[in-house]
Amino acid sequence: MHNVMHATYGTTGLRVRVGCEFTYRASQPTPAVFLVRPESGPHHQVTQEVWTTLPELEFSDYRDLYGNACRRLTLPAGPFQLRYDAYVSMPDEVDLVDFLAPQHAASDLPDDVLLYTLPSRYCLSDVMSERAWELFGSVPSGWQLVQAICDWVHDHVSFAYGSSTRVTTALDVYERGVGVCRDFTHLGITFCRALNIPARYVFGYIPDIDVPPADSPMDFCAWFEAYLGGRWWTFDPRNNQRRKGRAPIARGRDALDVAMVTTYGAPVLENMIVWADDARVVGGTFPD
Repeated sequence: MHNVMHATYGTTGLRVRVGCEFTYRASQPTPAVFLVRPESGPHHQVTQEVWTTLPELEFSDYRDLYGNACRRLTLPAGPFQLRYDAYVSMPDEVDLVDFLAPQHAASDLPDDVLLYTLPSRYCLSDVMSERAWELFGSVPSGWQLVQAICDWVHDHVSFAYGSSTRVTTALDVYERGVGVCRDFTHLGITFCRALNIPARYVFGYIPDIDVPPADSPMDFCAWFEAYLGGRWWTFDPRNNQRRKGRAPIARGRDALDVAMVTTYGAPVLENMIVWADDARVVGGTFPD
């Protein structure tokens, strides 16, 4: 039996209020896709949500290649605002741990997991294979290896807003030693894949529950999941600690697959606000 460890606080579960607001100005009608709704499934359930746009617009919803919930609409010429506000219910516990979770041989991986062993746009695992084996080749496989990767990334990469661009790869982050949370995640994924551990990119909301308040404004957060012992496990090289209240929005090979906003044009983003809070603190119902 694996040593699965988790902490539970209370018996009624956790309720987190999450959301975001985007303000754009476009010179002409611009098709766009928004990916901001948390997933609903066995462990996370959106119990209340409100979408608003100014001006009001028609929209359509669909699931992308990875099963993520997307909203499609066309931004009008001029000012535009989209706001999403929701409550998400989830277990009142930190990320689960299994220190004995083993690494699978490639021949034993499920067909749909093989994709996450391959290089992708930002995760150049083929280019960084030699570096990965030099750094981690002597570490025992499985959970201990993935955690060693997270420890290394956390200790060797400094966090700084504005330190990367839309074309920054994991190799760039490795060489420069600085990035934002998606860069920490890309580097962790890249090392895992270089060592034949399936890893996929996740982004969503993380409230500050049972941790010191962040010293910077709330933003969308990125982490990754590694496939060990027959299931996916959460790892977070930026924070490098087990957290409560994660509300995943989307999963993919890397950030390219799960951009929160994709626009087919060049509207100007004038403002973005993101929130993720313990509902016990901010209240349990939407304001009138």
